[in-house]
Amino acid sequence: MPIGDDAVAGNGLLDRRLFLKGGLVGGLTLLSASAHGVERRDWMKTPGSSLSDEGIPSPHESHVKRTSIRTAPGTSGSGISSTPHEHLDGIITPSRLHFERHHSGIPEIRPDEHRLVIHGQVERPLSFSLDSLARYPTVSRIHFLECAGNSGALLMPKPIQGPCSSLHGLISGSEWGGVPLSSLLNEAGVKSGARWILAEGADSSVMSRSIPLDKAMDDALVALYQNGERLRPANGYPMRLFLPGWEGNTSVKWLRTLKVVDEPAMTRDETSKYTDLQRDGSSKIFTFEMGVKSIITKPSPGLQLHEVGVYPISGIAWSGGGRIRRVDVSADGGRSWGEAALDEHVLPKSLTRFRIPWRWDGGPAVILSRATDERGEVQPTRETVLGARSAAGFYHNNCMQAWRVDPEGTITHVYI
Repeated sequence: MPIGDDAVAGNGLLDRRLFLKGGLVGGLTLLSASAHGVERRDWMKTPGSSLSDEGIPSPHESHVKRTSIRTAPGTSGSGISSTPHEHLDGIITPSRLHFERHHSGIPEIRPDEHRLVIHGQVERPLSFSLDSLARYPTVSRIHFLECAGNSGALLMPKPIQGPCSSLHGLISGSEWGGVPLSSLLNEAGVKSGARWILAEGADSSVMSRSIPLDKAMDDALVALYQNGERLRPANGYPMRLFLPGWEGNTSVKWLRTLKVVDEPAMTRDETSKYTDLQRDGSSKIFTFEMGVKSIITKPSPGLQLHEVGVYPISGIAWSGGGRIRRVDVSADGGRSWGEAALDEHVLPKSLTRFRIPWRWDGGPAVILSRATDERGEVQPTRETVLGARSAAGFYHNNCMQAWRVDPEGTITHVYI
């Protein structure tokens, strides 16, 4: 398709500013008001259902649920479930759809008996109940949380087919509310020479991670709330550590102890797991920050294109290093690029929604996105990522990813 006045790149990619103009889709037949949408439907002729003590989604949206639920053989809850990004919009993931990653199931914690203990190299060891933490000044911030293994499937030799959520569903965005960890550490009095904190969870796997003291004193939270309500059990009730921008497992759920120490503990969760195997056989350890990244959520596999015309290409971008500065989109496999529009809320270490209009002419297309953050870091190609690591490594994959649209409007995962 030739590039016209409104085109910014090849294969029908249009200027992002067209979203601000009316009549973008166009070509739709104006239907008779008497025949479509104005007459009194059946549901307008009788009273609706009564009030309830908890809102639930429409039964017509029952397909929007966590996907790719996988539990390790022989266990009752060691596994994952994924966020269905292909059915969502915006930057906030509903709590019921936030991805899960558990190492030994979800513990049933009695909140009146649970305590958070800060000890080790401190002047005053402290113990906090849920009620006592609730008396401290709290803050709320919107941040993403991403599992280090998210998108690891893109490093397999052949493209794995499935919906967007099956490949990229271990990333979610929430408003997190809680007490800044620095407030509690200052009250405890960190001793000179302390450099690390060992965070330990109250699940039966005793998940534990070493955290640099600098991060703990910067933007770490003891989170008590998620999206305005108390944490749900699958996300750490009654309290969890939350480290904005860092790999998800460092945000230890069901937080039980914080031990202030002078060096990392080298636990099993940071040595046998969550390390990045290199081509020379060595492993990088403590690669905490999640890299700049983006994914196209619509169109994506399972969302069929039924007719030619204008469609929004939409997705999410994020960076553990701060704000997203721009997202570029290609509809011709990376040969040409157009800058997408970013939604109003571009927040640090948060999901950012991007959109760009695309005129599909019914021919084949390959769409992909590329994010750049405020530090100038650019999302790498798959080839670049593979060149820097062992083929057996799959953590911290932030490579660009492509969807192919065939002439029938079916969408599949491809490598370019």
